Amino acid sequence: MNNSGIIARPKTVIHPIKMKTTLIAAAEVDRLETWQRYTSNMCHGCHSTCCTLPVEVKIKDLIRIGVVDEFEKDDPPKNVAKRLQKEGIIERFNQKSGIFTLTRMSNDDCMYLDRKSRLCTIYDKRPDTCRNHPKVGPRPGYCAYKPKVVGR
Repeated sequence: MNNSGIIARPKTVIHPIKMKTTLIAAAEVDRLETWQRYTSNMCHGCHSTCCTLPVEVKIKDLIRIGVVDEFEKDDPPKNVAKRLQKEGIIERFNQKSGIFTLTRMSNDDCMYLDRKSRLCTIYDKRPDTCRNHPKVGPRPGYCAYKPKVVGR
């Protein structure tokens, strides 16, 4: 009861529900739900996980990289693919789409990724797939971020 004889009702206080936040230390490439929303500062501290994804390229990318010359672009793509497979530059070629998939190392790294620095050795000539990541890819706007392991 307060001074005026009116019984005061206790105030109802609503407490927000605290949700347990699970921090994913490192994304799993094959589990898109573990990928983190991309921010521009992520790349410098990342283990270059995007460079373990299959890199699909077109003939213009192969010309830019320097593994196909301008004269070859008019050859049947199947013939170009056969040569590139023999040289170990591509894993496969999809004749229907005209898409080549670059070879990856046994640990799934792109063949153009430097093992020590984890940087692209053809960065200025990299394919459009790499230039457009992560705007385009398995989960647009998200990245399979894994922190760089220091001392390796």
